[in-house]
Amino acid sequence: MESTVAQKLEALLNLQKIDSRLDAIFKVRGALPEEVQDLEDEIAGYETRLEKFNQDIQNLEDDIKRFKENIKESEKLIKKYQEQQMNVRNNREYDAITKELELQDLEIQVSKKKIGEAQAKIEIKNKDVEELREQLKERQKDLANKQDELKTIVSESENEESKLEADREKAIKKIEDRLYKSYTKIRSNAKNGLAVVMVKRGACGGCFNVVPPQRQADIREKKKLIVCEHCGRIFAGVEDEIEEDSTKKKRSRA
Repeated sequence: MESTVAQKLEALLNLQKIDSRLDAIFKVRGALPEEVQDLEDEIAGYETRLEKFNQDIQNLEDDIKRFKENIKESEKLIKKYQEQQMNVRNNREYDAITKELELQDLEIQVSKKKIGEAQAKIEIKNKDVEELREQLKERQKDLANKQDELKTIVSESENEESKLEADREKAIKKIEDRLYKSYTKIRSNAKNGLAVVMVKRGACGGCFNVVPPQRQADIREKKKLIVCEHCGRIFAGVEDEIEEDSTKKKRSRA
């Protein structure tokens, strides 16, 4: 059986009340969830950089090992050529071996130079790693503090939030998909999260613009969905000032 307009408005207003209470809970948390997420992203970035620095250092150490092996190989060849040089038969052989000795000596010098350059780079990168680890340590402390703060706030409202979320699921089932999508769209565009409002003291409860008397009469009838011509919020009904005044008098007597 299709719901009447009045029932639809009642369901929407109920959902709005639940969402407003959830908004109030999230407002207490403020920017903490975003701050925690930002710190987690920042720490992940530091860890990625740290991993890259360590990999760069490992690559440089591998290069140093390779250059040292090249030096050993050149030293073996030099020893071999020096022994051959003692047994040359002519000047041509002597000159050829001398060139090989010079070449191997040059290879040793180049390898030693590259080893020095690699060691200098490692020293710089080690300093960068040390600084990065200090920054990471500080950020991890900040994250732990923010997480504890958020955990405390969340725990205070955890039960209420769970109940409201369950109530919200039930409330959504009473609203047709098309209407719920409209509600969600209006709510996402509203700064205060209000998509469904009452007319209070002759004005829209969302943007506070005056609602003409004839339009108020149409809203009271609840025969069709009426939205504010200024902000697009859905009107759920009209709160009469007389009822409000009588309620205030009863409270004052009490």
